Amino acid sequence: MEGNRDEAEKCIKIATRALEDGDKEKASKFLNKAEKLYPTQKAKILLEALLRNETAAGTGRKRANGAQPETQTPHETQNQDSAAADTSKTFTQEQTEGVQSIKRCKDFYEVLGISKDASDEELKKAYRKLALKFHPDKNHAPGATEAFKKIGNAYAVLSNPDKRRQYDEYGGNEPSSPSHSSHGNFDFHRGFEADITPEDLFNMFFGGVFPSQTTHTFTNGRAHYSRQTDQTRERAEERGEGGFSMFIQLMPIVVLIVVSVLSQLLVSTPPYSLYSRPSTGQTIKRQTDNLHVDYYVSRDFKSEFKGSVLQKIEKSVEDDYVSNVRNNCWKERQTKTDLLYASKVYRDERLRKKAELMTMDNCKELERLNDLFRGG
Repeated sequence: MEGNRDEAEKCIKIATRALEDGDKEKASKFLNKAEKLYPTQKAKILLEALLRNETAAGTGRKRANGAQPETQTPHETQNQDSAAADTSKTFTQEQTEGVQSIKRCKDFYEVLGISKDASDEELKKAYRKLALKFHPDKNHAPGATEAFKKIGNAYAVLSNPDKRRQYDEYGGNEPSSPSHSSHGNFDFHRGFEADITPEDLFNMFFGGVFPSQTTHTFTNGRAHYSRQTDQTRERAEERGEGGFSMFIQLMPIVVLIVVSVLSQLLVSTPPYSLYSRPSTGQTIKRQTDNLHVDYYVSRDFKSEFKGSVLQKIEKSVEDDYVSNVRNNCWKERQTKTDLLYASKVYRDERLRKKAELMTMDNCKELERLNDLFRGG
């Protein structure tokens, strides 16, 4: 994924030039391509602004032409799932209430209905149950697509040990203010987005799409629908897709997991961590003498590391901390720049206010550290 970052940046630049030239179709094409190569906040903001611009322009043209809205056309402020749903499909009150319940959840653990100390097996069991229940091929209630995406995002984060640890440390309540959402899409914590689409995740678990004639693909939170033809099904049968085919498809994932486990076994655990890690016994909180940075060690740390060795370790702790703060500050500045740029291009006052309200906590901390360095 990291190797696609440069290509994604090129696509964003092409899209930006297309926007300046008024070619919105070309801009949309390259922004979507950038999102597939390497998802970024900049591409997401530009896509959302482009969508709002096109929706407003289309509504204006209809009014100018005196066109009457179709009786089944949803109100333009409704959730995009409602706009995309097939009105001929029915859904139950229970399905509607289930979707609303998922949408109200503000915590990944609450989404999956598990406790914070749930095991991997409990996590998988909860995801399987909810994914089948809310998959758009089975659940046609308004908002089912977004609920399905939220479930997939929650599992993708909590099933990753590093992301789960960071989420437990920094995560919590999901933003609930209307200013944090766009067209009904969920705006998850920055840094806790899934690295895999909800449909790909579903396919990994079940070896294919939900048993139906309709296939769903997700792009930037919106569901697109395409009918699977008889010819496609015949080709699938000719290929003999079954258990062995599924095994072949999952082989690369199995290899990656095995390599990851082996690498963790071969690499020794560092004597410190910037976060509390019960799994490695690093739960004793300490603080460096120079910058007073908090870090965590095991119980026998004090007896094993003394003198110059301890000084070197604390120097590494401070270097890691400063590096993290610097990277996070860069992300904050980049996000603010992207918001201001998008607000200028699309004359969107909401985006400008959102940029001005950013707290820039990491940049403030970096400034404090710089003051300490200069004072020292």
